[in-house]
Formats: sequence, structure tokens, C-alpha cells
Amino acid sequence: MDASLVDEHGRNEPPTTGDEEATLLGFLDYQRATLEWKTRNLDHDGLSATLHPTTMTLGGLLKHLAWVEDWWFSQILHDNAPAAAWDDVDWRVDPDWEWHSAAQDSPEQLRGLWQAAVLRSRDLTERALEQGGMDRLSSCVFDDGHAPSLRWIVVHMIEEYARHNGHADLLREAFDGETGE
Repeated sequence: MDASLVDEHGRNEPPTTGDEEATLLGFLDYQRATLEWKTRNLDHDGLSATLHPTTMTLGGLLKHLAWVEDWWFSQILHDNAPAAAWDDVDWRVDPDWEWHSAAQDSPEQLRGLWQAAVLRSRDLTERALEQGGMDRLSSCVFDDGHAPSLRWIVVHMIEEYARHNGHADLLREAFDGETGE
């Protein structure tokens, strides 16, 4: 991407005149880059800090969004088995496992987990695009009998990141005063 389209935080701006695929994937990558920026240069204390009354942390956000990436792009879109980080979690016993278990992970583990999930998601998205573009339906079907398209999954992920990036704004500002968007 053209270096002039990179903002002061290192995020590639989504294309202003791109087609549907470039625009949607551009906005998803912009949201991913926003999470990276909001968690950049934080140690364990920064990734574990909370803001009363929530127990949400920036580390928990990284781990949650790593899981969400794998869930939608790998398990739902391609019907793959859960990645190693998630394959032995009993979600029925602990549906918020990723949120509170993040406190036991190092910043490097959390960042690595999230970055690896994003890379896998990009590869799986590329494969789905080759198999039918944004209209490609997921391999898994919802309870109502409908399968979401890749388009739906990408838009859902943009929404997921945007919502959680709002949380990240508040958590980061409360921890060290870092502000922006």
C-alpha cells in the first residue's frame, strides 16, 4: 500500500475508491491495526489493568479477538478443528475462559497468539475469496439453516473489532493516559 496512506500510528488507511473486497478487507485490517496500536508497548501490568466496574483487560481483548478470528475464519468459514490454543477449552464450563486466562499469559504470548490468528485468518480469507469471493458461504450453518457469507463474516469482524477498540481506548487511557480515536 502507498506509504502516504499510512497514518501516524502505522495503520494503513482503507481505500477510499476500492471495490467491495478491498474496502471491506481494508477496514478490517484498519481495525486490527487499531487494536495493535492500543496494546503496543504495554507490559503485563498494562495488559492486565482494569477500569472499574469491568474486569475487561487489554490482554483479555487480545486473547478474545484471537479466539474470535479463529472461530469465524477457521471453524465457521472453513469447518476446521479449533486451533491448538482453543482445542482443549471446555467452553460450556467456562464461556469466558479467554478473558480471564489472559492474566496468566505474558505480553509476548498474547501478542503472538493474536498475530498468528490474524495471519491464519488472512490466509483463510484468501482461500475463501478464491472459492467464490465475498459470496462464498461458510461451511458451517447457523441453527436457523442459513450459512453466513464471507461478506457477512468480514462485516461482523469489523463490528467486533470496532466495538472492542472502543473498550481498548478507555482501558489504555485509564492505564497510562494514551489517547486517540
